[in-house]
Amino acid sequence: MSVLERVREQEARGVAVELPAEGGLFGASAERETLSSTLKRELMRRLGLATVADMVGASDAQKARDELRVTCQAILNEERFSGLSAEERESTIGRVLDEVVGLGPIQPLLDDASISEVMVNGCAAIYYERAGRLHLSEVRFESADQIMMVVDRILAPLGRRLDKSSPLVNARLANGDRVNAVAVPIAIDGPYVTIRKFSNRITSMARLVELGSVPPWYATLLSWAVRVRQDIAVAGGTGSGKTTLLNALSCEIDHGERVITIEDSAELRFDRRAHVVRMEARDASIEGTGEVTIRDLVKNALRQRPDRIVVGEVRGAEAIDMLQAMNTGHDGSLTTLHSGTAEEAVLRLVLMARFGMDLPASIIEEQVATALDLIVMSARRSDGSRRITSLSQVGRATDGSVQLTELVSYSTVDDSWHLEREPAFVERSVEEGLLDGEEVSRWRRSVS
Repeated sequence: MSVLERVREQEARGVAVELPAEGGLFGASAERETLSSTLKRELMRRLGLATVADMVGASDAQKARDELRVTCQAILNEERFSGLSAEERESTIGRVLDEVVGLGPIQPLLDDASISEVMVNGCAAIYYERAGRLHLSEVRFESADQIMMVVDRILAPLGRRLDKSSPLVNARLANGDRVNAVAVPIAIDGPYVTIRKFSNRITSMARLVELGSVPPWYATLLSWAVRVRQDIAVAGGTGSGKTTLLNALSCEIDHGERVITIEDSAELRFDRRAHVVRMEARDASIEGTGEVTIRDLVKNALRQRPDRIVVGEVRGAEAIDMLQAMNTGHDGSLTTLHSGTAEEAVLRLVLMARFGMDLPASIIEEQVATALDLIVMSARRSDGSRRITSLSQVGRATDGSVQLTELVSYSTVDDSWHLEREPAFVERSVEEGLLDGEEVSRWRRSVS
């Protein structure tokens, strides 16, 4: 008699078990699905629904998971489950705990450190990104209700909701992962959920060099730019590594400086740094109150005695406040924005700044020209790898408009970098004693 047959025999004494369709909640076989359902039902019977709910609702999810695992193991030690192998026991317990405590079928994907993004396309499929490439997962959700249960579990602690009256939501998990969810009627084929996992593995320029994202001499140049307080904008497309580069650059800031970070979703990490003030924007509550925008935080940061202001991403009217901060004594500030080229980055900054202050484009361009010093581009290659590509110096033309000068170029053909010209800040910083002359000489020899 198979394990499934023995389970059926036991269940026949109580409530009959209906076999789910192939590829159900966990995308497993009918036998595995039935075992999981049986274990979950027995867990609820032994502990009681209220007790399980209290354990799951507690702040320490790992503790709840460990305690429930003990009960699950005790259940599977019964005679009717004697035919299960150790591997089958663990996989069954894992599936049940993922559904009861975690985020259901996507929990293993979120636990996999090699996966950077998880995308739920309704009940049809779940995709994930690994090493810059998309893969179709073997698991999927069984119904839209199960997806909504997972979304509710994410949003409940945040006082947010996803429903027909509020079909779009952005949120952040406790570990920093960013969540975007879309519900019907906006989502035609069922709820869509995208979770971009936060990676805290790259917090230095040295690590980017190890990954091949930037050559050593270029990394040194960017490190110097931060050290001598150049105002830098990191630009690139979605998923190109802008935030990763911003984090690495931010970690080059001297530890004696007071750094204020402003983000839509807090992702920046500073190892071994004490003087960092981290602030995060907040959407309006269910009642439509309590919204705190990036612009609000940038304005407030100016009253907090910052040495540096780091804005995770400018995407609206806060651009004008960021530019004004750079122009009023907060040199060395950093930010990111979406654009394909340095020229597009300037155009976007001008457009966004005009949302915040109704001024002629020519005046806004002067603000950009005098505020920004450098624009560094990041890009994702076709094989999924990320590269820090071109570096442009921002200057002011005779007519007051922005003048861009390419300092470092990048060739996608042979994946190589070339120093077009040495940035003006290097020699000036040597004369002012901000950079060591011998160190700069060695750097020049390494580039030539």
